[in-house]
Amino acid sequence: MCEGIVRGLLVRDSSLTIVISEPYEQRRHYLASTFPSAKITPHNQDVIVASDVVILSCKPQQLSDATGSLMSESKPLFISICAGVPLTRLEQFLSEGTRVVRVMPNLPAMVGEGASGFCVNSKCISEDVEITKTIFRSVGSVVEQVPEALMDVVTGVSGSGPAYVCLLIEAMADAAVKYGMPRDAAIRLAAQTCVGAGKLVLTGGDSFHPAVVKDKVCSPGGTSIAAVSALEEKGFRAAAIAAVSAAIDKGRDLGKL
Repeated sequence: MCEGIVRGLLVRDSSLTIVISEPYEQRRHYLASTFPSAKITPHNQDVIVASDVVILSCKPQQLSDATGSLMSESKPLFISICAGVPLTRLEQFLSEGTRVVRVMPNLPAMVGEGASGFCVNSKCISEDVEITKTIFRSVGSVVEQVPEALMDVVTGVSGSGPAYVCLLIEAMADAAVKYGMPRDAAIRLAAQTCVGAGKLVLTGGDSFHPAVVKDKVCSPGGTSIAAVSALEEKGFRAAAIAAVSAAIDKGRDLGKL
């Protein structure tokens, strides 16, 4: 995920100074060849000293080790993309008075199509909000600020959402293959259909509300309404709501650890 963010930032502004801390030597070699303009280091403190904004990108269970030796007089803005870690816990790992942003991006950020939700602690100022929006708009078109109480909802909808959509793509492709279509073509058609439908909805306004788009596709007595009827009979809508709810509940459980 952090690699995707770095790539997006450099596409937006190639003059940015970027320092990346990576503990594994093989991975450092890869990052150095991928981002030749960036400084790659094994030391987290090098990032702190050089940066106005620091992105924490590690497993939640590694956070204590990653922040244990951090010291800075300049007090950069810290942005965490560590899943499930609340602001109060992040503040415990960082020095008093640190401005902290918690962000939940998603995997499509790797291809510039991410959707991110974020919240800020009480020390953050309006400029920090704008910096966060700028960073994550470099890897996606939707960046929403929400109360921290809704961050698990962001996780359930967009953080975990690519898994649901890819399951749908795979199922649609399987159906096409069942009726004789080559798998590569079936996957491309299904995936682009999801991309296109999403872009229609993002166009905005009542004309492109999901329900309106669905009704426009479903002509009386046609193939689409027959398909929608079959989905409803199989509990598609209820299954989708249950899936998002399960992800939200799990996220809340992880936040308590």
